[in-house]
Amino acid sequence: MNKIYSLSFLLILLLISSTPLLAQIQSSGETLDQIVAVVNDHVILKSDVDQQVTDYMMQMRQQNNQAPTFNEGMWYSVLKQMVERYVLLDKAKEDSVIVTDEQVNQAIDNRINQYVSQVGSEAALERELGKSIVQLRAELREDYRTEMIVSEYRRNRIGNIDITRPEVREYFERIPRDSLPTIPERVAVSQIVATPPPLENAREEALNLARQLRDSLLNHGKTLEELARRHSDGPSAPSGGRLGMIPINDLVPEYSAAASALQPGEISKVVETSFGFHVIRLNERRGDQIDTNHILISIDEESYDDQAAISKLEQYRDSVLTNNEVTFAELARKHSEDPNTAPQGGRILNPQTGERLIALSQLDPALYRIVLLLEEEGDISEPKQFNIGSQNNSKKAYRIVRLDRSVPEHIANLDQDYERIKEVALQQKQYRILAEWISNLKDQVYIEYKIPIPQNVEQS
Repeated sequence: MNKIYSLSFLLILLLISSTPLLAQIQSSGETLDQIVAVVNDHVILKSDVDQQVTDYMMQMRQQNNQAPTFNEGMWYSVLKQMVERYVLLDKAKEDSVIVTDEQVNQAIDNRINQYVSQVGSEAALERELGKSIVQLRAELREDYRTEMIVSEYRRNRIGNIDITRPEVREYFERIPRDSLPTIPERVAVSQIVATPPPLENAREEALNLARQLRDSLLNHGKTLEELARRHSDGPSAPSGGRLGMIPINDLVPEYSAAASALQPGEISKVVETSFGFHVIRLNERRGDQIDTNHILISIDEESYDDQAAISKLEQYRDSVLTNNEVTFAELARKHSEDPNTAPQGGRILNPQTGERLIALSQLDPALYRIVLLLEEEGDISEPKQFNIGSQNNSKKAYRIVRLDRSVPEHIANLDQDYERIKEVALQQKQYRILAEWISNLKDQVYIEYKIPIPQNVEQS
């Protein structure tokens, strides 16, 4: 039931662009809707269930490129889930499960920032929605709070549930042999990343321009917005350099440190990051999030010393292959310039699951092409170019990649896939215990269905 956090941009547009249905009913003076269930003081309308079913089908269409076929059982199952959601919400409040305003605001801001990055700017998002960001936050706040409270209550209940090895084996042995899935070829890989340093003349030119622009702000009456539109190399230039409210940890450290040291309205000194030189204005700070505008003066990509990065990586590769006392992981921790993988010895993890082994088909295309040429475990690639950073803020880099482990395609078995099977078995156990617990909670809550409910739905 963490649906609210996995909705696509399209689903959010549907959710927030609809006038509240009860308000429509009351304002029209006509019966346009139907109450289908009541849970304590919560009323569930038929249109609420219809919208949830529509959202679910759209989500499945986006994930699988094919929507599931609608049937009556799906509708009643969604109604049942909504009833359970209100049961958990009221019991969570009884047990004093609290989600703070700051947690809710941060979750909403994180989601809005993702949408802003998709459409390019806050102004573009507001045009898409036909409403302001302030209105959007207000409309999402209670839905987010409810989902976060329910999720926290559920998490507290199942957090201590564990599973033993005999239970995992018993679960696996109940699976019919002809139903065991085929596990695709998977690999574990590590990388060391080097970014080309700027040629000194190009760096000085970019630094001098950033200093001149800062002087124009402080001493010549120019605004940061107009200078950003005219000179900034960042994707936020068209919106006057506005980044909006972003968690500090989502920004490069040099930028966040400089911006956090400012008072609202203050202009920073010229700040150098891996993306170039910034002049930053802090607009607002809210907890561990900051709202800033900036001017970015990047260094011409053709003025970077690619060969310096390549030579550095070649030295690391030679050291590992010829010196048994030097490990790839050690060099990655000390020298790799990718903050996401360096602390863990260069290991690349599956971004969806956090697992070490990744199916070949799930590797990004650039990494896939490198791994295909690595034949044996321990092989290390030659330096290869790729782009590091986010889609809207990437830069050229080079890397060497090591094949740490390769698991061929095979039928699932306990020897090779124990951790994956254990995870599924644990989820099944948690779901079973959770379902029993919710069933007991229902006896303590007033629930009334206003429409006939199929017996299989009541008992499921």
